[in-house]
Amino acid sequence: MNADELLKRHLELVLEANKTTNITAIDSWDDGMKLHVEDSLVGLPELEAAPAGPFADIGSGAGYPGIPLAVMTGREALLVDSVKKKARLLESFVQELGLENVAISDERIEDASRQFRGRFSAVTARALSKLSVLMELAQPLLAPGGHLICYKARMEEEELVHALSLQKRLGYRVKSDRTIDADDRIRRIIVLEKVGEPALKLPRHVGYAQKRPL
Repeated sequence: MNADELLKRHLELVLEANKTTNITAIDSWDDGMKLHVEDSLVGLPELEAAPAGPFADIGSGAGYPGIPLAVMTGREALLVDSVKKKARLLESFVQELGLENVAISDERIEDASRQFRGRFSAVTARALSKLSVLMELAQPLLAPGGHLICYKARMEEEELVHALSLQKRLGYRVKSDRTIDADDRIRRIIVLEKVGEPALKLPRHVGYAQKRPL
């Protein structure tokens, strides 16, 4: 299958699986193409601009944006989702699509970062958590110079200001910030580059990033 066929087949598999397992709130083909497939590819230029090497997609869910990005770039990818049922479905999707460049981890992000510390040239995250939390969770996974690529919708200024205040402490700098307004949808792609090591030991205990945010 070519890239376009793979993207469509992936969506078919997601919609079929969703009939018996709740992996996405989207249940129509048109919405799936727009809100999953096309939305995942919004960040393609940012991943192509990242240093060469594998990337990790954290909180991958139904495989968005990880699978479309892996299909389009050919990069090795690790899809991380700690919900075992979702991870098993991801494995079945990858096998059905024949994606030899994609692997699955069903560990919590903090545990995966201990196993794969410093392994990735990029980390992607879509509709997962606040920007400051993503910065903390991704830091140990990234290689020096690696890019954290965050897909954000409408983001309060307070969230952005707080995240930017943590740049030095977490060893980042903003690389790019792009907003796309299409079909009455706002999508913002924020990229942070890992420029140093954090001022605290990461990862913290599982769940601390969300329960005890910096």
